[in-house]
Amino acid sequence: MMQNQGFPCRARRRLLKSLAAAPALLGVPRLGFGLASTDPAADAAVTADQVLSVADFEALARARLPPAHFGYLATGVDDDRTVFLNHEAYSHIEIRSRRFVDVSRLDTRCRVLDSVWKQPIYFSAVSSMRAFHPEAEVAVARAAASREIQMMLSTGSSCALEEVVAARTAPLWQQLYATDDWHVTEAIVRRAEKAGCTAIFLTVDSPPGRNSETLLRAMRRDGRDCTQCHVGGSHDMWRKAPMFAGIDVSRVTQLPPTNLSVDFLERLRKLVTVKFLVKGVVTAEDAAQAMRAGVDGIVVSNHGGRQEETLRSTIECLPEIVTAVGGRIPVFIDGGIRRGTDIFKALALGATAVGIGRPQAWGLAAFGQAGVEAVSDILARELRTIMRQAGTPDLKSIDKNHLAWSKF
Repeated sequence: MMQNQGFPCRARRRLLKSLAAAPALLGVPRLGFGLASTDPAADAAVTADQVLSVADFEALARARLPPAHFGYLATGVDDDRTVFLNHEAYSHIEIRSRRFVDVSRLDTRCRVLDSVWKQPIYFSAVSSMRAFHPEAEVAVARAAASREIQMMLSTGSSCALEEVVAARTAPLWQQLYATDDWHVTEAIVRRAEKAGCTAIFLTVDSPPGRNSETLLRAMRRDGRDCTQCHVGGSHDMWRKAPMFAGIDVSRVTQLPPTNLSVDFLERLRKLVTVKFLVKGVVTAEDAAQAMRAGVDGIVVSNHGGRQEETLRSTIECLPEIVTAVGGRIPVFIDGGIRRGTDIFKALALGATAVGIGRPQAWGLAAFGQAGVEAVSDILARELRTIMRQAGTPDLKSIDKNHLAWSKF
């Protein structure tokens, strides 16, 4: 049985985070010493298959990226505490290992939205990936193809949807940022469906306005002339992302709109002809409303801590969502997943599969396609290791009885 249910008290968590958290801009792995050195030549000699952990890719990415680009990837809001807590919260969940189980054969396959996956991992949407590598989302798509991993493409992709689909050689999932012009939102959905995307994921955790101090500090340290990419200093996605090419965006003033009500959700449900999911749900109340609107799945997400400083980790939010859903639709989770043990814990708490966000961008920045592949390989290897150690030969055998809350 799961012991001591409930996360550690808030006071203790605040103490721990004050001791352990480091500014995201520093790019130092939050656990361990990391791989990157102060010698760029030494870092350049490292190959993707020599990197030992997902966290090591963060420091390597920082060493290779301009300050503003790394700041964009690393930033949270305010003090970046939610970014930190997304991962730190996993350390408060222990795994109860069972011994007398035959684990000579492991099966990591799972069924997700009518498809069978080799492992419960997908690449979540990350926008503007050309800021991290010239091949951008195309390199990620090739990595997803070589490892047979589902890929979710951002509305803010640096590459055209059709180009990424061709590189993946399989249907994508399309993440959707709605705008305050319904006709633009409709056009994006139609384009995604025409390109063969099998699911649309509406992001609902990105309200307008945020205090991205880490990004702003990084921009001030960056002496480059960025006007070629950011004409007039604009960062408005609808003015530059290929997804909006050929669409009249003259009436768009906001992304996402502030009227993302249940009525909006129901209207979008009627528009979308493929699977329709919402990304960014963190409460049981919103999960219940989303199900009443007819969604086909939910992603427990806080945008990687990039949009709001709630100080609630996604793994902390997962149990109430799973309870509210009651097995009727799949529940995914992203944010802070850095180890195979993290994946195991999310599955044990009821997640169908987990999304990998920042780590794929770290791998891309460090080594291109090979780096993204290495990130997925490490996570897959670590998941298999903990499954064997915990006495769980397949994903169906992973449940909350394998977990206990830390007493530390």
